[in-house]
Amino acid sequence: MATFDKSMDGRLIVFEGIEGCGKSTQLERSRQWLVTQGAEVIPTREPGGTSLGGEIRKLLLHTDEEPIYDRTELLLYAADRAQHVEQFLRPHLERGALILCDRYTDSTIAYQGYGRGLDLALIDQLNQVATGGLQSDLTIWLDIDVEVGFERMKQRGKRDRIEQASIDFHQRVRMGFAKLAEENPNRIVRIDGSGSELHVAEQVKAAIRQALIPNQSINAPDLSPPKSPKFGGL
Repeated sequence: MATFDKSMDGRLIVFEGIEGCGKSTQLERSRQWLVTQGAEVIPTREPGGTSLGGEIRKLLLHTDEEPIYDRTELLLYAADRAQHVEQFLRPHLERGALILCDRYTDSTIAYQGYGRGLDLALIDQLNQVATGGLQSDLTIWLDIDVEVGFERMKQRGKRDRIEQASIDFHQRVRMGFAKLAEENPNRIVRIDGSGSELHVAEQVKAAIRQALIPNQSINAPDLSPPKSPKFGGL
C-alpha cells in the first residue's frame, strides 16, 4: 500500500452528518490508519477546537438557563469557527499537517440553514467571514436515516441541546446535507453510515485514498453522491 508523501501541502478532511451517524468513531479510525501510512494527523472539532471554542461549545450544547435564539446560535458557531481557523487550522495546514475535523461549514448550512430555516445567503456570508475562504479538501458525509440516528442517541444516554431537537428538525438537516452533496460532488463524498463500523471505515479509507493519492489504483466502492433522499411531508 502506498504511503502519504510527507512533503505535500496540508489537507483538511471534514466529517459531517446528522446526530448518531458515527462521525467521531470514523474520524478516530481514520486517524489511526493514516498514522500508519506516515501522515502527521491532527484531529479537531467544531465547536470546541480551541480553548475559547470550548467555552462556546458549552454555551451552545449544554446551557439550559435560558433559550438560545436561532440567530444567536448562528453567530456563536461563526465566532467559534473564526477562532478555530486563525488559531488552529491555518497554522497547522501551513506546516503540512493533515487535519481531520469533526464538523465544519457544511454543518452550519445544514443545521442553521435547513434545520432552523435561517437565510442561506447570510450563512454563506458568515462562513466566508469566519473562514477567510478556507474550504475542506474533502468532506465525508456519513448518511443515515434519522430514525437510526435517534436510536443510536438513545443508546448513548443523555442528549445535548441540538440532539434534543425534533425529528422533523433532523430530517431537514439531513435534507440539507443531501443538497450540499448534490451541489458539491467534487468536495463532498456520501458514504452510507448504516453498515457495520468496519464496513463504513473501509469506505472512508477508499474516499481518503482517492482524495490524497489520486493516481493510486484501488478497488474502491462507488462513492458518487446519490440523488437527494426523499423526505415525507418536507
